[in-house]
Amino acid sequence: MMKIADLYIRVSTDEQADKGYSQRDQNEQLQKYCEINGMKVRKVLFEDHSAKTFNRPEWNKYLTEIRKNKGRGADLVLFTKWDRFSRNAGDAYQMISTLTRLGIEPQAVEQPLNLEIPENKIMLAFYLAAPEVENDRRALNVKQGMRRARKEGRYMGVAPIGYDNKTREDGSKYIAFNPIEAPQMKWIFETIAEGVFAPDQIRKMANDRGFMISRMNFYREIRNPVYCGKIVVKAFKDEEEQWVNGLHEPLIKETLFHKVQDILNGRTKAMRLNAVKINEGLPLQSFLECATCNKQLTGSASKGKKGGYYYYYHAQSIYGCGCRYKADHVNKAVQEELLKFVPLPGMSELYKTVVLDIYKTHKGNTVDQRREIAEQIAKLKIKLANARDLLFDGKLEADDYAIMKKDCEQKIKRLEDMLSEARVLKSNTISVDNMVLKAIEVLSRLETLYGEGDVLTKRAILGSIYREKMRFDGNEYRTQRMNEAALLIFQINSMLKPKKNGKERDSLRLSRAVLGAGIEPALL
Repeated sequence: MMKIADLYIRVSTDEQADKGYSQRDQNEQLQKYCEINGMKVRKVLFEDHSAKTFNRPEWNKYLTEIRKNKGRGADLVLFTKWDRFSRNAGDAYQMISTLTRLGIEPQAVEQPLNLEIPENKIMLAFYLAAPEVENDRRALNVKQGMRRARKEGRYMGVAPIGYDNKTREDGSKYIAFNPIEAPQMKWIFETIAEGVFAPDQIRKMANDRGFMISRMNFYREIRNPVYCGKIVVKAFKDEEEQWVNGLHEPLIKETLFHKVQDILNGRTKAMRLNAVKINEGLPLQSFLECATCNKQLTGSASKGKKGGYYYYYHAQSIYGCGCRYKADHVNKAVQEELLKFVPLPGMSELYKTVVLDIYKTHKGNTVDQRREIAEQIAKLKIKLANARDLLFDGKLEADDYAIMKKDCEQKIKRLEDMLSEARVLKSNTISVDNMVLKAIEVLSRLETLYGEGDVLTKRAILGSIYREKMRFDGNEYRTQRMNEAALLIFQINSMLKPKKNGKERDSLRLSRAVLGAGIEPALL
């Protein structure tokens, strides 16, 4: 009786490109085998899919068909070699058992085996294991090659947002700035570091600027150290995770990247981490603190009897202090408060002289700053050495030591970055005259900028001046920390007010008074 055979022809795209496998060659070989052995070909299945698993489109259709027909369609399923059937020994044994129960015999025409003979199962094991070993070896070589490339500072994979994948003339791959996306990503990092807006608000602001990025991609990207020029080499066997210097150009400084991570992880007290819904009638939301219960004031709107809405800042009901202020009154009060930071007309040169004096004093203090950072680094290294001694003496568990070691090394790395920046500051001799004048010019227009700006502009201005929440008691604002440059203008304005006899304080006395206050112009 003539046997009926189904032909299974499989070749993946990679195999066809790398090894020259051809579906046409397999088909000719199987057709010729059936002709010589007097078999009837019922159907031919062509598959372009990996043999790592049996989750293949054409094979799944075939398996569904023969199960439905309960094996009445064909006697055999033929393929050229066992690696065309499967490259996973465990899956292959299960599929052979399934086909056998359905009355279909799987057979490789170039590696024929009579599976009824027990000894032939040894050869079957070899035929199935060999391609699996080849796959595992190839995967290991690729993994080791990629790991070695990362250790050399090469970025592997699809470029992150802000970069593009490039190819040099010699065929080597690299990543380079995307001229449109890179400035946007840099702006995102810098804005998060300012601590004025919550990260997700910044993402929405970026979307409004035309830079569309999903929430998931946003948080994934801002945690990627590739932006500060680092490549992460994951832990493997006895090797710990490490960051190496990348061959690509960094988009931001490492200190800025770590500052953003500290904000995201809650290690740095950012002024406004809680996202709020931006409302034009409530620009001070999340900026105000109740002077009675010391809790953040929230905002809401009430509908009037004659229509329209009236906005209020108030304490949350759970605190029970009952503080409630009309938003118009509060908004007007803070706008009047800002007038205290506007430089007096015609005094630009005086402000410039005083600010530059203080800047030079601040610049001279970098020696003490470097010494303090160096002392912190030394203490951490001593702490790490003591932990190592405890580990050797058996008084500290290896897991605890690993955690302590990683924490100390991260802190040392950040301090070393700060030390490097302090050295750059000391050696920087660029004139700041124009920067001072620009800052004074901006502050001179503060009332207009704030009054005519939208809610985001208002919040940005307030966040740049006030470093902590403002405590409001219904009439006045108080805050512990504010921008040093703004505070400097405020104090100069106060000192320049005429005495009762009408004489103004001279600039030398003013300069000494401000220098004595130890104010540092942070805007510079």
